[in-house]
Amino acid sequence: MTAVQPPHPPPVIGLKAEPLLVDRTGAVVTLTLNRPEAMNALTVDLKEALRDTLASLESDKSCRAIVLAGAGTAFCVGQDLREHAAQLESGRTDLDTVRVHYNPIAQRLASMPKPVVAAVRGTAAGAGASFALLADFRIGGPKTSFLMAFANVGLAGDSGVSWSLPRIVGHARALELLLLAEPVRAQRSYEIGLLSQLTDDDEQVLPAAQELAARLAAGPTIAYGAIKRELSIGDAGTLSDALAAEAQAQAICGATADHKAAVDAFVNKQKPAFEGR
Repeated sequence: MTAVQPPHPPPVIGLKAEPLLVDRTGAVVTLTLNRPEAMNALTVDLKEALRDTLASLESDKSCRAIVLAGAGTAFCVGQDLREHAAQLESGRTDLDTVRVHYNPIAQRLASMPKPVVAAVRGTAAGAGASFALLADFRIGGPKTSFLMAFANVGLAGDSGVSWSLPRIVGHARALELLLLAEPVRAQRSYEIGLLSQLTDDDEQVLPAAQELAARLAAGPTIAYGAIKRELSIGDAGTLSDALAAEAQAQAICGATADHKAAVDAFVNKQKPAFEGR
């Protein structure tokens, strides 16, 4: 959800734009939330498109890295409050969109077995901020800001923010950001870890994210996925849990063609070429 209310969109003339744009460049897939007139506020159509596309990319071996971006000047301001207001007026207050849409999207982003890079240009608020925080890397520019907006509309956090935010900034600061619900500007976001990289110009945000994704896509993506699983277990589990996860991960990675190619390249003093298998 969000406390940032986008302006009224202009009347639509002609064909309705696709809510989610999917662009493939080599092994990198860029997903662009495509409601720029509403600061990419999340409607049912957009949430369903993002949920289902992420599900298909999870098992798509031709996709080795994902970039998540927003069209226009904002990344995503979270739930479309006009659509939500209509739901409340109809008497529906159960917020089943959390179970049906937000939770599956958050789960896919967090457990994606390939790198995810968020190109956070402009505002990331509410669920939009939550989605960005579930990416492995977040790149922003001078106008980037994060707003944990949930309390501003009388709601608790969702879309995985109670899991991701404390892991990034610590429990005390996460509580502060969620309770005070104030914007965190670009430089401060970078200082406390909400951003992995801060560009000098907002126009550089998406190219920088795609460049990083291309670099990751050319790497040992099976190992990357295993590392992500290890950390998700090691962050919350015991040492025994972590050791068991590491043993399982190394058994998988050790049998890959990428591992063999890398060892051969090392022995022969060459640069390895990874294929994600």
